[in-house]
Amino acid sequence: MKSIFSSREAILSAAILIALGLIATRFPAFIEPKKLLAVFNDTSPLIILAIGQMIVILTKCIDLSVAANLALSGMIVAMTNGMAPDLPIAILILIAIGIGTFLGALNGLLVWKLRIPSIVVTLGTMTIFRGIIFVISDGKWVNAHEMTPAFKAVPREVIFGLPGLSWFAIFAVIVFTILLTRTPLGRMFFAVGSNPNAAVYAGISVGKTQFWAFVFSGALSGLAGYLWVARYSVAYVDIAIGFELEVVAACVIGGVAISGGIGSIAGAVLGALFLGVIKNALPVIGISPFWQMAISGSAIIVAIALNTRALRKKGRVILKSAEAQG
Repeated sequence: MKSIFSSREAILSAAILIALGLIATRFPAFIEPKKLLAVFNDTSPLIILAIGQMIVILTKCIDLSVAANLALSGMIVAMTNGMAPDLPIAILILIAIGIGTFLGALNGLLVWKLRIPSIVVTLGTMTIFRGIIFVISDGKWVNAHEMTPAFKAVPREVIFGLPGLSWFAIFAVIVFTILLTRTPLGRMFFAVGSNPNAAVYAGISVGKTQFWAFVFSGALSGLAGYLWVARYSVAYVDIAIGFELEVVAACVIGGVAISGGIGSIAGAVLGALFLGVIKNALPVIGISPFWQMAISGSAIIVAIALNTRALRKKGRVILKSAEAQG
């Protein structure tokens, strides 16, 4: 399994380097360190959400409500900041994470207790969350002048050459890499996705494990909600609309198997960076940004085909060895 991950991550890393090389032939300034750091910073919200989505997909589920969760969490903390400007920013960040966690737990409970397919649950809650934003905001925007300077400063504050937004993404990568590789819960995520029946016989609650996956996805969506509205200094109903598709694309391109049980944080991050490079490069080299959707879609199809082929080959080897033993 590790060899599959390493191979996919190496291939994706090479693809990113090749893309940067091709872009450099048209616009050499794009590969300057300062510009590359800016690309990483722009991609940080996608990285944060892709980590949460990757955990959910590991358990044979999917969370299509991440962008709506982001938007609702962001709107609530933006409105709270306007109504209580003296409230410490740390508290507002915790509120955003708490709201996102609650919304993720709601998804998880519906999947766990009512056994409703996750795609149906999250399609429904995605619409509900957007509706709640409209109700609480009355369809109005929260603009920059309604936010305090401290509220807007956190994602932009430069520390050791990187903006705060980038550091939040790096922190999320470190924390969830440890969670998945060094804790029993992390191993449960893989076990549930790889073989739910075997997981049950091993004493693992499939539904409860999927619930925790949605909780983590929601928490990261809430964090991204604050970072998004603070960085762009605006909150409104349609914020990040359609972004959930980019999040799923990042995971699949990064080698996370839609069938569950296979994936890595590094792969999801590389998938997000691949999309981030493409998104930032297209306008620079004179190509319409609308081509990004076609490129993302093509990359998803190729990634799924590669995942399916790798798993099919693995199955054939097992079958052949069993026949040889017989």
